[in-house]
Amino acid sequence: MTWSILIVDDSATSRAPLRVHLLAKGVQVIEAENGKEGLWRARTQKIDLILSDIHMPVMDGLQMIRELRQLPAHAHTPIFVLTSDASGQRAAEGKTAGANGWLVKPADPNLVWTVVENALRAVPQSSQPTADNANHRIREPQK
Repeated sequence: MTWSILIVDDSATSRAPLRVHLLAKGVQVIEAENGKEGLWRARTQKIDLILSDIHMPVMDGLQMIRELRQLPAHAHTPIFVLTSDASGQRAAEGKTAGANGWLVKPADPNLVWTVVENALRAVPQSSQPTADNANHRIREPQK
């Protein structure tokens, strides 16, 4: 089984090392530049886990997480916040929004892989999300 991981970050420089490392592990990587695009990708594609920055234009990561948690297909999808903001208050906000965990950038790709692999192995096969078929006609958001 190939896992699909969505990386949501407005910085291509931050996404690149994660993408390279995850692809080398045989994972399908889907990318988004902001929360609005991440929400659209999660609605239209099969996503097994999400790594998201917090501070992004258009829609921030916390708002995206809150909206994802309202979708039945992503009520239990593992979501990890990946951000340079290491404050305890932001970690608490991430947890309140529905994030499963918090990783501080720049994150070691090996550590990220360990977290990802552990989270995905803990999700029962039958409860892994699928794309919300009713939303396949949603247009890609404007950036």
